[in-house]
Amino acid sequence: MTDNSGPQGNETLLFLTDEQLRKGIEAMFFAYRGFTADPDRILTERGYGRAHHRAIHFINRTPGTTVNNLLSILGVTKQSLNRVLRTLIEDGLVQSEVGTRDRRERHLNLTEAGLALERELSNAQTQRMRSAFRQTGPEAVAGFRQVLEAMMDSDLRRHYARLKESEA
Repeated sequence: MTDNSGPQGNETLLFLTDEQLRKGIEAMFFAYRGFTADPDRILTERGYGRAHHRAIHFINRTPGTTVNNLLSILGVTKQSLNRVLRTLIEDGLVQSEVGTRDRRERHLNLTEAGLALERELSNAQTQRMRSAFRQTGPEAVAGFRQVLEAMMDSDLRRHYARLKESEA
């Protein structure tokens, strides 16, 4: 009888049992909890939550992004995003500028204070990712990215691809 629970070969991945998939789901839940723990502490100290973190992250990644683009990336309601943005703007972390071509558009950028908070949050997560990537090696890192990309909905995969293209 063959043990399909370990990374023995690609053919074993084609026949994962429900139990093996459940273990993967549980690993994802626990990994996400660890991945968000350090930023959550930083955010809580300032009275913010994960929605604020996500907005700050994607405004940083796409400076000058529009509110509509951010809505599309985050997949939240306009009302929910407006609450988050109002707080970040009032606290001096985000600035909103009227569009030059379309005055109805609002373009978002992080202020110096916003950039500093974003660095603090991303540094915490970068350290955790770097440590995990070093422990597992380049093949595991490549496989991990492939799995994450395969799990993305197609519209989110397009946003992700645009972010990757902007780095090139």
